[in-house]
Amino acid sequence: MKRDELLEDADDDQALRLHLRHGNRRIRPADGRRRGRHHHARPGFSDRTSQGLHPDCQHDPAGRLGTRLAGLFRIDFKPGKEVSARLEAIDRDPAKIDLVINSHFHFDHVGGNALIPNATMLVQRREWEAGMAPDTAARHGYNPRDFDLGHNLRLVDGEHDVFGDGSVVCLPTHGHTPGHQSLRLRLEGGEVVLAADACYFCRTLRERRLPRYVHDREAMLTSLDRLEALERGGARIFFGHDPEFWQTVPQAPAPIS
Repeated sequence: MKRDELLEDADDDQALRLHLRHGNRRIRPADGRRRGRHHHARPGFSDRTSQGLHPDCQHDPAGRLGTRLAGLFRIDFKPGKEVSARLEAIDRDPAKIDLVINSHFHFDHVGGNALIPNATMLVQRREWEAGMAPDTAARHGYNPRDFDLGHNLRLVDGEHDVFGDGSVVCLPTHGHTPGHQSLRLRLEGGEVVLAADACYFCRTLRERRLPRYVHDREAMLTSLDRLEALERGGARIFFGHDPEFWQTVPQAPAPIS
């Protein structure tokens, strides 16, 4: 059994956290039709892709996530790998980050928000509303203590040009969750799309193999079609949880060329 087959069927997933600087403004952007086989496995979180976790997961994952979730995942998340430490390692003060863009509200994507205390949180309005509805939040595994922390909010509806110049654009890629969004970046070397959980693996895009649990399968397939169209137009897709892919990505402070 291959590792990506095990991970493809996981309900929750690893974190996609990148930090970029846009002029004097700093942001931290929060990753066919057949279904994969189901296997019982414990997908893991590694230091390379787990900065979205809350630091409590380093020493007491069951206390932070609950025994059920902690039992489902192997969490290898060492001190010094939390998002605040990663920012400090590239001379960025977490207290001075002024904008956090969250793809969605699963614990591995928003647990680090607590370490960026003064930022405005930018998220799709429908994701926020899902997180604020107790029944919906429970159904999707959301925990408000990960994201309802008193940050100023910037709720958006659909595609959103963050700075008004096309350099950072939120793309609605619903399906994995009610209001999931990806992020399109215009870099010197061309366009990059941070897919987050709209597309776990390269094979998710190539074969349309969806995870076992998604909010809306048809919406997720539509989002994959959109990502594929962007790729055909020349954008590079950064797959949310593809370990082989992330081995090829330069790590900060090295730029993405």
